[in-house]
Amino acid sequence: MNRLLIIALALLLTACHSHDPHETEHGHGHDAETAADEPEKGPHRGRMLREGDFALEVAIFESGVPPEFHLYATQAGQPVPPEQVEAQIELIRLGDPRDQFTFTPDGDHLKGSGVVKEPHSFEVKVRAEHAGKTYTWAYESFEGRTRIAEKVAQDAGIRAEPAGPGVIRETVSLYGRIEPDADRVRRVVPRFPGPIRSVDVQVGDVVKAGQTLATVESNESLRNYTVTAPMGGVITERHGGPGDIAGDTPLFVIADVSRVWADLAVFPRDRARVRAGQPVSLRDARAGTTGQGTVDYLAPLGRPADQSQLVRVVLDNADGRWVPGSFVEAVVTVGERAKDLVVRNAALQTFRDFTVVFARVGEQYEVRMLELGQADDEHVEVLGGLTPGTEYVTQNSYLIKADVEKSGAAHDH
Repeated sequence: MNRLLIIALALLLTACHSHDPHETEHGHGHDAETAADEPEKGPHRGRMLREGDFALEVAIFESGVPPEFHLYATQAGQPVPPEQVEAQIELIRLGDPRDQFTFTPDGDHLKGSGVVKEPHSFEVKVRAEHAGKTYTWAYESFEGRTRIAEKVAQDAGIRAEPAGPGVIRETVSLYGRIEPDADRVRRVVPRFPGPIRSVDVQVGDVVKAGQTLATVESNESLRNYTVTAPMGGVITERHGGPGDIAGDTPLFVIADVSRVWADLAVFPRDRARVRAGQPVSLRDARAGTTGQGTVDYLAPLGRPADQSQLVRVVLDNADGRWVPGSFVEAVVTVGERAKDLVVRNAALQTFRDFTVVFARVGEQYEVRMLELGQADDEHVEVLGGLTPGTEYVTQNSYLIKADVEKSGAAHDH
């Protein structure tokens, strides 16, 4: 994507980005509000909630432990013993999943009943009871979230798909060269020695079976006879011209390159994993040519020079895409493992210290922090942080990241 297009997309996203504070990234401190709207912070860096003389500081504690809620109550500025307060918190996440927390006394504070899962982006409802009175508060604490109008997202090439099961491939990388199929190469030797009277073809010419290649005068009969092509193909070698003497060595070499070999080298550390019939993806990096095949042959003996063994892939080359002599890279799929949940590698981005994808709910997008497992060239296994069936951005996810970062999200505990 060129720079002008990137700039244009950035302007589009800027134009469509909502200035509604509900769509700005916040925190528990994750707040990214203006200085005028900055919520009051307590001595434990939590959010202060007040009603009359009663106050409750809501903090997320995560030093050496998974994130958990800590509540600190005060009355007229004086600490309230935790056992004198009952509290509940409900978190409403994007798409309406809800987390419920109850609290028990723990030293000088009330401790929440579970882990506050990432992302810390939610609507928060707090209920507390103290000295016969009930207090309720509601606020929003968003991070890693943005809104982009559907048409703008489509025009920007932002695409999403549901996360679901998939297959992770185990692969071995090999290198080699394209070679003519030896069974489709003919060396044309004149039947009788004698002077060459004419040559009708050049190297690179395509010939048909039975086509005249040259005329030679026989030393025995002193009569001219024609040398013809035993098969169709390309003239790859020519040894001699008019006036030269034809002998018992090949005058021409013809190769039918409509089928070729990819001769690859596998080294001892990987030899036991490669077997006939396994699928192979091939690429000529210089020409940009790609193709698919299977392992057709493995040599039983190693090469003395480097102890590698020959792995051969037979390739259809009717379209001439593979040029004999070209170097190729190959990836052999030696195993496949079914996984319950995978995402595309192209969807992955970084956010804070996490590897993430961006979930889409309507026109809203939000980070999902991932715990990852095995990976291949296309997909990676997800062990945690994403629910199966969640729509996540698979194309141009970097635009979502840029829009989120533009909003100045913070994650301040």
